[in-house]
Amino acid sequence: MSIKMICSDLDGTLLQYGRKELEPEVFSLIEGLAAQGVLFCPASGRQYTSLRALFAPVAERCAFLCENGGVLYKDETCIGKTPMPRQLAEEIARDMWERSDGQGEVMLSGQNCAYLMDRGLGMLDRVRFIGNNYRLIRDPSEVPEEIVKVSVYLHEGVGAYVDRFVPRWKEANCAVAGPYWIDTTLANKGTGVKALCCLLGVEPADVLAFGDNYNDTTMLDLVGHPYIMDGAAEPLRARYAHHTPRPEDVMRALLEGRM
Repeated sequence: MSIKMICSDLDGTLLQYGRKELEPEVFSLIEGLAAQGVLFCPASGRQYTSLRALFAPVAERCAFLCENGGVLYKDETCIGKTPMPRQLAEEIARDMWERSDGQGEVMLSGQNCAYLMDRGLGMLDRVRFIGNNYRLIRDPSEVPEEIVKVSVYLHEGVGAYVDRFVPRWKEANCAVAGPYWIDTTLANKGTGVKALCCLLGVEPADVLAFGDNYNDTTMLDLVGHPYIMDGAAEPLRARYAHHTPRPEDVMRALLEGRM
């Protein structure tokens, strides 16, 4: 099997919900695979600051797909960014704020800062927990840079709001990004991985990827070796042939030449 890059979703995939740190095994696997010429790339809705801190022991071995594909980093440098049209981003943010029954909190993401429209319902705690840079704002017009992602945090869960927001904002790749988040970006994880492949000279057919949610499908559909987590929704498990309870198991098998 020819694998040149591994892209992995983070929350719910490589890092289980509620966990703050990766297992030490992950770092040893990334180091071992790097020695075999395999680049590792976290592919997440998180910003670069959060991802860089989480993978600090092996950061020089990684590329980083941040903000669900909206921002790409390698060697401490932003190598790609896909901003949303400003009017569209502000319209989505106001819609998510106004039509979430007082339950939604909105995050607008820049290149490496999160701008928060906060209601005190848990989003700020979550952003602090994952280590994002952030600033509190009252209106989307206050964001002083290009916007790459707009998200709504729903502390009671996304279930009641999927049909309200996902179809309405299809033009912005609106998708469920976890139990409490719905995201919109002009990019997506698929376009992010494709851009990384072009920049780094890797064929998508030589990429292995792990995901667990609907915002991972563009990435999983692009690569040659997609894996869905055992705990993913049934339609996602049915969509992909390869399942795993732990990305580490697959990475270990690859490292040891058992794939």
